Parts: sequence; C-alpha cells; structure tokens
Amino acid sequence: MSVSRTRREFLRDAAGLALGGALIQASPFVRAESVRKKRKVVVVTFGGGARDQETFAPEGQENIPHMLNEMAPQSSFFTHVTNQGILGHYVATASLATGVYETLNNFASVAPEHPTIFEYFRKELKRPLSDAWVVAPSNGFHRIGESEVKGFGPGQGARVILPKRLLGLTSSAGTADFEHLLHDNYETPLYTPALAGGEVELQQLETILKLSIGDFAAHARTLSSPDELSLYIAKRLMREESPSLLWITMHDIDVAHSGAYSLYIEGIRRTDRLCAELWKAIQTEPEYAGNTTMFVLPDFGRDSDFDAGGNGFQHHRTGDSASRTTWMMALGAGVRQGVVYDTPIQSIDLVPSIGAMMGFSPSQSSGKSIRELA
Repeated sequence: MSVSRTRREFLRDAAGLALGGALIQASPFVRAESVRKKRKVVVVTFGGGARDQETFAPEGQENIPHMLNEMAPQSSFFTHVTNQGILGHYVATASLATGVYETLNNFASVAPEHPTIFEYFRKELKRPLSDAWVVAPSNGFHRIGESEVKGFGPGQGARVILPKRLLGLTSSAGTADFEHLLHDNYETPLYTPALAGGEVELQQLETILKLSIGDFAAHARTLSSPDELSLYIAKRLMREESPSLLWITMHDIDVAHSGAYSLYIEGIRRTDRLCAELWKAIQTEPEYAGNTTMFVLPDFGRDSDFDAGGNGFQHHRTGDSASRTTWMMALGAGVRQGVVYDTPIQSIDLVPSIGAMMGFSPSQSSGKSIRELA
C-alpha cells in the first residue's frame, strides 16, 4: 500500500490527477448493444518488467515523459496492481490473457492451460478470426493466442504475429542487416523454441499487411529495437484489418537481464515513446478514433536493490513487492480522465473487466471485474 500511495502522490503532484474513489458510482460506460459492437480494445503490456524508481517514482519521471505528461492526464490510473503468479514473461502474459494465474513452464512451447480472452471474445460474440490479433515480442510467445481447452481451443482464438519471423521473410537476402532484431530472448539467449506453421502462412500475413522493410526502416527511430518492429506491425494491422481486440506485448525493457543499466533505461524510454505513438495512431485511425479503450500495464516489476536474494534491476526472481506490485493505465472510450485509483486489484482482473466492457463472460477466469471500469 505504501507503493500505491507513493504513485498516487506523485501522479497528483506531477500530472494533476485526482483521487477517484468517490466517483465509482458514476461509471461512464454505456452498455447499449450498438455501442458494444463498435467498441475496440487495445492492450499493451509494458513488458520486460520496470520498477517504480525508474518510472513513476520522482527519480524516474525523466524516463517516462510521454506517459506522464501526455497519457496520464487522459487516463484512469490504477496504482496498486499485483501479480501473484509466476514471474516469467510468457507465463505472466498467459495469465494476463486468461485471467488465471497459469503454472506452465515459462520456456515450454505450450498453450495456456485456460481459455484466453480471445477465445471468449470470438466464441460468445461470434467474431471472425480477423477480429482478434496478438503481436508478440519473441518466438516463445507463439502459442499465446489460444488454449487447448475443450469447447475452445485451436481455431477459436487470436492470430499471433511474430514480427521477427516476418522480418526474416520480408528481408530475404538482407536478413543479415537486421540480425540484431532476430535475437529471441534476453533471459536465456540460447533458447530457440520450435515453431509450428510454415512459410505459406507467413507469406499470407505479408500480403495482408502490405509489409515493407523499406517502410519500416523509414519510420523507425532505431532498427535495433524489436518493439519498434512490433509497433510498425500493429499500425499495419489497425490500418488493414481493424481488429476489435488487439494485444501488443513490448519486450525491449527485458534487456536488463544483460546487466547493463543504461540499456534498461533506454528500453523504458523507448517503450514510453512507443506507447504514446500507438495512442496517437488510435486517435487518427477512423475505425478506432472515439470508440477505443487502451490499457497499458507491466507484466510485473523487477527486484529491489535491497533484497539480498535478488539482483536489483537485472532480474525478477525474488517475488518481493518491487517485482510483484505494478500499475495500470486505461485511456479512451468510457474511461474517466485524470483520475487515480488506489484500490488494490490483480493483473488477472483485466480479462473480466474487458469482458464486461465488450459484452462477453470469461467463465473460467479467476479475476474480478474492476468496478471502476464496470
């Protein structure tokens, strides 16, 4: 709770946000079916794990100028989000996507053990495959889009785009120029997962999205960032497919595992900028402007400098408060602007909250709908 209060006071002083507890009974969400059919949701994980002292603590504010000055004043900001599950990136993201703390092997090529938000969304609302997409940061996330649960499972979830695989296809002979982008995992660099699916599907995706390496190179500020590539892919998806449910997992911050603090900070600053760029893109796309809710939240934090069992910013292994307590920002359609909430919530509450917003029921989720968003 002290972490929560620190974030609240900082946001109140720096960004002018107001305490929102008294406004709970006046929810702005409209439940009319016609509105729900038009509603779009974009989820961005501020992935890789980032601590308060490099972000929302006073000493970290210089690293998040876009989130602090542009996005927070437009948002409902939740200061106390806990992850009570396994602190591995794939398993934590799977937990976010199912609303259940998954227990799968973080480095195994397996599907989530429970139905995903994409399966609930498509099955109950009878949405086509083109209406739910995931842009994943590494090849280890290739099975995040759907479970193998009876009644859900293969063919019922989201299409998953692995930008690094697409890059290898579209750059063909010039792949060596982008070799630094194809590095798959910061925590276990030698890990290379086996992937299903062939080049035919990749070529179909290339055609659908009208991908161009030249166009990507022209718009990216740096060609060394996988997250820059993910943002480029997400914008193409919004333009060409206009999915109602789009999930993007950022991952550059996890370079902290290399032990280079400067690269960790660079990753935070880049992710801050890319989140703001995506929010601006949402405002300019006709299919998204005015009817989209965007969520930004970390998968978890990183270890404290004062825990003898950890390695500070470099890892997320101790399970201390710095690694388990994070935040969430909600912006856009139906969200109160400039409000901060201290109410403790869990990361698995995201799925039922989006379900209440879009009109589907995640029956196997363990989370609860966040009443400030219901």
